[in-house]
Amino acid sequence: MPAGEFSWHRLIGVDELDVGRVTTVTVERESLCVTRTEAGFGCLANACPHQGGPLGEGSIEGGWLRCPWHGYDYSPHDGKPPPPFDDAPAAFRTEVRSDGVYVALPVTDQRIRTVSDQLVETMTAWGVAWVFGMVGHSNLGFADALREAEADGSLRFIGVRHEGAASFAATAYGKLTGGLAACFAIAGPGSTNLLTGLYDAKMDRAPVLALCGQVPSSVRGRGAFQDTDLSAAFADVARYSATVQAGSDAAELMNLACKTALVERDVAHLVLPDEVQVQPAPVAERPAGSPQGRTGDRGISPAASALDAAIDVLSVSARPMIIVGHGARSGIDDVVALAEAIDAPIATTFKGKGLIADQHPLACGVLGRSGTPIASWFMNEADALVTFGVSFANHTGIASYKPIVQVDFDPMALGRFHAVTVPMLADVGVGARALAGALRRRAGTGSAAAEVAARWNIWRAEKERRQVDDRGSGVNSAIVFEAMSRLVPADAIMTVDVGNHAYSFGRYFEPCGQAVLMSGYLGSIGFAFPAAMGCWAATQHGSGAEASPWSGRAVVSVSGDGGFGQYAMELTTAVKYGMDITHVLLNNAELGKISKEQRAAELDVWQTALHNPSFASFAELCGAMGRRVTSADELDTALSDALAHPGPALVEVLTDPLLV
Repeated sequence: MPAGEFSWHRLIGVDELDVGRVTTVTVERESLCVTRTEAGFGCLANACPHQGGPLGEGSIEGGWLRCPWHGYDYSPHDGKPPPPFDDAPAAFRTEVRSDGVYVALPVTDQRIRTVSDQLVETMTAWGVAWVFGMVGHSNLGFADALREAEADGSLRFIGVRHEGAASFAATAYGKLTGGLAACFAIAGPGSTNLLTGLYDAKMDRAPVLALCGQVPSSVRGRGAFQDTDLSAAFADVARYSATVQAGSDAAELMNLACKTALVERDVAHLVLPDEVQVQPAPVAERPAGSPQGRTGDRGISPAASALDAAIDVLSVSARPMIIVGHGARSGIDDVVALAEAIDAPIATTFKGKGLIADQHPLACGVLGRSGTPIASWFMNEADALVTFGVSFANHTGIASYKPIVQVDFDPMALGRFHAVTVPMLADVGVGARALAGALRRRAGTGSAAAEVAARWNIWRAEKERRQVDDRGSGVNSAIVFEAMSRLVPADAIMTVDVGNHAYSFGRYFEPCGQAVLMSGYLGSIGFAFPAAMGCWAATQHGSGAEASPWSGRAVVSVSGDGGFGQYAMELTTAVKYGMDITHVLLNNAELGKISKEQRAAELDVWQTALHNPSFASFAELCGAMGRRVTSADELDTALSDALAHPGPALVEVLTDPLLV
C-alpha cells in the first residue's frame, strides 16, 4: 500500500498464539483472522468469501486454513484458495516487533450516513428518546445507528433479556406519558416475541413504535433462517406497518409510523431488511423527517347539539355521578373541577384507578369487579352518569340502563357496546370544561361529600376487620395494601400485574396521587415489572426548565409470583441500568386467580400450584436488594427499606391465597 493509506496496529503478543493455531482479533471495528504456521504469522479478513464464515474460528489442516462453516480452504498467509478456486479473503501485511505482532490496515474513511441513520434521526425528531430491545444479526445496521444516536445524546437504549419485556416497557411509557418509545428486535422469533406487549398497547390505546430487523431481501420468502413474513404477523396488531425497501423514502415512512402511533394512540411497525439498513443515505438526498407541520391541535370541542343534549340530561338530575377511565388521564383536573361544580361523586374504572385520590371528598374509589362498595353504592343510587374516557367493558360495572352522557375523543368508542343517551365527541378536558361552564348555575344539594364520607367510614371499618384475619397460611392482602397505602409516595408511578393481587389492590389500596398503570383489556400476566422499566425511563427525562413531569418520581411495581416469574430475569436489566424500581411481590405459591375461577366454576383446583425459589434471595443474586416478609409485623420495615434503596429492590411477601 502507498505510504499514508495504511496504519499499523498491534494484534497480539509474539507468544500468545502457538504454531498451527488460529484466532480472532478485533482492531477498532475490524474483525481479523490471525494465523501462525511454521512460516510465521498471517492476517486475513475474518469472513469467508463464500458465505461470510468466521475464519478466526476455523482450523489449520495440512497447511490450509479451513472455514468452520463449509470447509473451504485458504492460505493462512495470503488468503488464496487452492486451484481451481479464486475467491480469496483480503490479506494484510504483518510485522513481528519486540512487543508483539503488528498489522497494516487501510485507513478507514469517515463513517457513512446510512438509511438507518436517517430513520433514527427522524424518530428522535418525533420525540423518541428511549428504545428497548435486543441487538442481533438481522438488525445490526440499525443498531449501529442507535449506537451513534446514543453517543451524541439523542436517545438511550435499554438492552433487555426478552423482547416481550421491550414491548411492555415501550407500551407503559406510552400509557404514562402519551409520548412515543420504541421496541426493537431481530427477524423471526425476536419480532414475534414483541407481539404480546404490542397487543396490550393496541387494546389500551397507547402509542408505541416497533422496529424489526428482517433477513436480506435476496433470500426473503425462500425459507431462509428466521425468514418470517413480518408484515403478515403484525397485520392485526399494527395500525400502520411498512417495509423499508431499497428505493423507499425512509424518512417519510418513519414520519408516517410516528404520526400514526401518536395520533391514533396505536401501534406502528417498520420492517428493516438487513441490507437496506446499511445503504448510504446522503444528507442532500435523504434528509431526516420531523413532526413540523404534520399534526394539528387534537383538543376537540363538543358539538353544540351534543352539549345541549347533555345539559338537558344533567339539569334534571338530582344524583349525577361521574366515572373516569384511563382515557381521562390527560384531562382529569378538568373532570374533577366539573364534579365539584355539580356536586357529583366520582368513581374510576380499574384502569383509571388513581386518577383521583381516594382522599378527595367526592372520590368513591374503583367501580366494578375490582372495586369498592362505595362506588357500587353510588352507581345504584345515581339517576344520571357522565363518563370520560371509559370503555364500558363488562368489568367496569356501569349500569347501561341509566341516562348516560359519554365523552370520548374516539368516535368508535362512543356507544361501542350499547346506545348511550348523549354520545359526545370531544377531548376529555375540553368536554369537561364545556359542561362545567354550561352547568355553572345548576343547583346542587352539597350533600354528596357527606354521603361519600359516610360510605368510606363503613368500608374502612370493614377493611380493618379484614386486616386481622389470619389462617396461619401467610399474610393477608388487606394488610399488605394498607401498609402500601401509608408508605408508597404520593407522587409514585405504580404498575400492577394481573392476578389475585390485582383484585386486592383495586379494593384495598387507597391512592393519594399515584399514577397507576396496568394491562387493561388484554389482561396480560407479566406486565408489571417490564412496564415499570418503561415508567422508570419516563422519570429520567430532562432537567431544569425541560424536566419531565415524571422526573424524580418513585416507581413501584406490584405482582404475584406467577406474573413476576414470566419476566424475572429483567431484574438483571434493572440492575444493569441502575433503575430505581421497588417491586412488591405477593407470593402465594400458586396461580391464585385461576384457582379461584376453578372453584367458582365448581371444578377441581388443578395445575395452579407453583414451585418458587426465594425471590428475595434471587433478587440479591441479581445484584438488587431483596427482602422477605413472612409476618405482618415485618411489612413496614421491609417496604420502607426497599423504597429508600437507590436502585432495584424486591419485597417478597408470603401471602395467603384465600385471604384476598
